[in-house]
Amino acid sequence: MALLITDECINCDVCEPECPNGAITQGDEIYEIEADLCTECVGHYETSQCVEVCPVDCIPKDPEHEESYEQLYSKYLKITGESD
Repeated sequence: MALLITDECINCDVCEPECPNGAITQGDEIYEIEADLCTECVGHYETSQCVEVCPVDCIPKDPEHEESYEQLYSKYLKITGESD
């Protein structure tokens, strides 16, 4: 699954620079995660870095973008231009 930022976001600016894929951007009111770029940090880190640094715990898995580990890893390979 990709992740999403809920409306509990306090716009603290700590998640955006932690995303290795550039999936997090400032939206109209809160930060947003582009599902097509979110790999939950698969391929980069063991854990999702935005979740690790979020002080208000407002970044759950997005139920509308369910993906397996294999799908997330495949997306990582596509985004980075790497191959298996």
